[in-house]
Amino acid sequence: MHFTSEQRLDDGVLEREFTLGEIPGTLWTPESAAPVPLVLMSHNNGLPKADPRLTARARYTAAHGYAVATIDAAGCGDRPRSAAAERARADLRRAMQAGEPVDEIFESLIGPLVENAVPEWRTTLDALLGLPGIRGPVGYSGGWAALGIRLAVAEPRIAAAGLFAGGYVPRAQREEARQVTVPLLFLLQWDDEGNPRRRALELFDAFGSKEKTLHANPGGHTGTPWFELEDGCRFLDRHLK
Repeated sequence: MHFTSEQRLDDGVLEREFTLGEIPGTLWTPESAAPVPLVLMSHNNGLPKADPRLTARARYTAAHGYAVATIDAAGCGDRPRSAAAERARADLRRAMQAGEPVDEIFESLIGPLVENAVPEWRTTLDALLGLPGIRGPVGYSGGWAALGIRLAVAEPRIAAAGLFAGGYVPRAQREEARQVTVPLLFLLQWDDEGNPRRRALELFDAFGSKEKTLHANPGGHTGTPWFELEDGCRFLDRHLK
């Protein structure tokens, strides 16, 4: 892991850009004399790690005593995208403009992104836990619910997960949700125009976690209330500290 830049932000959080082979990432850490737990924070598939909503969540969480890391996994952010993914995105745009069904297009786009992203996130996790000042247990928090489900099943070091219901979850991950057993906080925007409410509720019901909590708020896709960040940190405190 090679750090390429760093800056101390006005909330005391240290923000460092890094590369790990071809993987670009950002790490935020608080001012702390003792090692702190790690939170992996993803963005919706395709968005860059510098997305303002993600960086705001990351800084807030780091200021509350966590190391927070995100990466641009394969095919995400500014990294090269495959020809198949670009065709799927073009097909998706055309289908949405025409009002046609899009589930099968999402399957062909999101499924491979998840499969390609998981190994890079696990490689990043290995490197981060080798740094001084960072310890387990590890939490996952992110808008990419499909990735969170896959990681929670594949990665035993993840002890708790906070997921947003605002993205398409492929059939494979909907089935895998039954294998997720870590404590779960699931956020749902009740009026999210692009994500059917019924499907999100069915996914929540499918999770195998004995401790799972659903927070539903009125509003569209980007309208998650700021106070959910406070509740999210309290959730992390219960399970990671």
